[in-house]
Amino acid sequence: MVSLLGSIVNHFSLLQVCWRGNCKHLLLLAYQSIGVVYGDLSTSPIYVYTSSFSGRLSLYQDEQTVFGMFSVIFWTFTIIPLLKYVIIVLGADDNGEGGTFALYSLLCRHAKLSLLPNQQSADEELSTYYRNGYISQNTIHSPLKRFLEKHKRLRTCLLLIVLFGACMVIGDGVLTPAISVLSSISGLRVRAKGLLDGEVLVISCVVLVGLFTLQHKGTQRVAFIFAPVVIIWLLCIAAIGLYNTIYWNPRIFHALSPHYIVKFFEHTGKDGWISLGGILLSITGTEAMFADLGHFNEASIRVAFISVIYPCLILQYMGQAAFLSKNISDVSISFFGSIPEPVFWPVFVISTLAAIVASQSVISATFSIVKQCHSLGCFPRVKIVHTSRWVNGQIYIPEINWILMVLCLAVTLGFRDTTLIGNAYGIASMTVMFVTTWLMALVVIFVWQKNVISALLFLVFFGFIEGAFLSSSLIKVPQGGWVPFVLSFVFMVIMYVWHYGTRSKYIFDLQNKVSMKWILTLGPSLGIVRVPGIGLVYTELVTGVPAIFSHFVTNLPAFHQVLVFVCVKSVPVPHVAPDERFLVGRIGPRAYRMYRCIIRYGYKDVQKDEDNFENQLVLSIARFIQMESSSSGSCDTSPEGRMAVIRANDTSGTSLVMRDADETEVNCNSTFTRSSKSETLQSFQSIHEQEWTSVGRPRRRIRLELSEEENMESEVKEELMALLEAKQAGVAYIMGHSYVKARKTSPFLKKVAIDVAYSFLRKNCRGPAVALNIPHISLIEVGMIYYV
Repeated sequence: MVSLLGSIVNHFSLLQVCWRGNCKHLLLLAYQSIGVVYGDLSTSPIYVYTSSFSGRLSLYQDEQTVFGMFSVIFWTFTIIPLLKYVIIVLGADDNGEGGTFALYSLLCRHAKLSLLPNQQSADEELSTYYRNGYISQNTIHSPLKRFLEKHKRLRTCLLLIVLFGACMVIGDGVLTPAISVLSSISGLRVRAKGLLDGEVLVISCVVLVGLFTLQHKGTQRVAFIFAPVVIIWLLCIAAIGLYNTIYWNPRIFHALSPHYIVKFFEHTGKDGWISLGGILLSITGTEAMFADLGHFNEASIRVAFISVIYPCLILQYMGQAAFLSKNISDVSISFFGSIPEPVFWPVFVISTLAAIVASQSVISATFSIVKQCHSLGCFPRVKIVHTSRWVNGQIYIPEINWILMVLCLAVTLGFRDTTLIGNAYGIASMTVMFVTTWLMALVVIFVWQKNVISALLFLVFFGFIEGAFLSSSLIKVPQGGWVPFVLSFVFMVIMYVWHYGTRSKYIFDLQNKVSMKWILTLGPSLGIVRVPGIGLVYTELVTGVPAIFSHFVTNLPAFHQVLVFVCVKSVPVPHVAPDERFLVGRIGPRAYRMYRCIIRYGYKDVQKDEDNFENQLVLSIARFIQMESSSSGSCDTSPEGRMAVIRANDTSGTSLVMRDADETEVNCNSTFTRSSKSETLQSFQSIHEQEWTSVGRPRRRIRLELSEEENMESEVKEELMALLEAKQAGVAYIMGHSYVKARKTSPFLKKVAIDVAYSFLRKNCRGPAVALNIPHISLIEVGMIYYV
């Protein structure tokens, strides 16, 4: 524990350095984080006391119970958000990224816990793979590490735990808009006495539909109002809390003593323990501090919480408790009832806006979670829209947005009560925190390299507190608490079936790949006709020739003169620098003209439309050819040859020159590639260009030239000329159109998972060609059946 406290001191020293070095930038980020990170946490006072006093605790309508409840809220708010998250968990970022997947990513890189099938040693050379000060997984010697790496079932259980936490976050995306908007709109009934429940529901549903309808605009256009809305809201509720404390019962300050917690449970007994399910709503939204870390930094989030969020919310909870201690009969409308009448309507408007901001933040976080699951091969392919030119994390997923809207409306109309929705909401939020605690215990051992005792102290202390809250919430499963479990079960089945099917398909590819010995016996022509052009064969394999290649040439014995096996894969890091994205190598001898290109993305990277992808690929291969001849560059040895990291933006050291085709300038020292097309093929090319333009994606016409260099080897020059001729002849994209089926001898559950569930998901998700932005008019699909 001492070593863990030492790391805490180091984090605070870093905070001091940041404060002294760039105070203005820090304050700006802290200001922005208030609107994005703390919207959910700051709206909790609307419904905490109402939910806590529901059930049998409503029988204890006395000052002592109110004082004890406030004491529990105060110390819960201090221990979980402040001590656990602000002081400790924020220091466990993954190169600036946070959330359960960030912790899982850290663990997978410091211990061999990942189930991603296509990882390779070259990935460890990425600049973002290890943080400064952290050591490689190979130097960590731990019995626990060896035990987890040895048992695949334990690694599968770890993945399931992470997916379960992610599904609970998706549940938050359904429940947060429902409880926030419904609680806020319900405040109308405090002043508009004649307003019926049905009318409140209609208004709430209209607000929810409008909220989800505007999601496609992205948060960038409305983000500038988030921080002012939340700050005004916080200042209002803090002022109201201070007023209520002074006006109704200044003795509420005595409840800051933990002695009142003991008196609370002695007085209420089991009913007080059950009320913890409502009290935990005071810390819902805490996980956003860690999950949204990538948009800001740990120093700014800490400054915002300590200087603004913590004091404002404590004042509000204190003032509301002071009001209830003298007006316990108004517990059902405790928040809006405690607002002084002259400022009621302005505060009501601000509360509605704050509820919308809180909902917006959680919905955006849900999009990010689905994106991360998709990158790790645990979610079907969906459309991901990048809504901001400047911020990579701002995305929009149409399918998920409409699913969330339907589920949110169903919860609102089905329960019609914030207490029931709060029961479900509390379980979802606390489960995510509980999962984070277990993952953090492993991070303390494997990433921070602390002893097991420090990890156990962290796990026991925070796990005991969160376990008490979670056990109280589970009592309320029949009263609405079943909703997050049903939602999580459905999404868990989808995620695991997709991951299982994808992994089984990859293993089939790996076991049935074409041997290099067979390729070498065919000779440079591969035993087929080599036609002009470049063939990009998409595969998930990072080594070997996929079975789709032999399947293609068996049915059509002709292939392009240049073959490139392209693998687009995800790496367990948040971001991959563009200069480290392309990993290029050769397959077979030089005369075969076969290459491999691995394109790596992080789990937070968004694959945008690359209009210049073909030219970048050709330039990368050309640079590899020259690097190979000079035996320079950072290479990774493999059985098939060398793999080299090619910097996409670095054109130094290559003889290729890229120009616009309409340029009139001609370099007299350059040699242009000659066209190998007949007039018929050239006419087809013009039709091809017209079709490309008609679909709304006009291509930028690029001309590649090979400059004359006296010291260039003849073999290198010949290979580069062949590459440019093939590029001018055209590029075709070859992809497998696979049908995955379970073997006849497979168990019944596997047949159901593969033949029914996985097949259904594949038919109803985006096609791989669309997900990879492959132009349809240049696509060649090869049908193939996978018996897994």
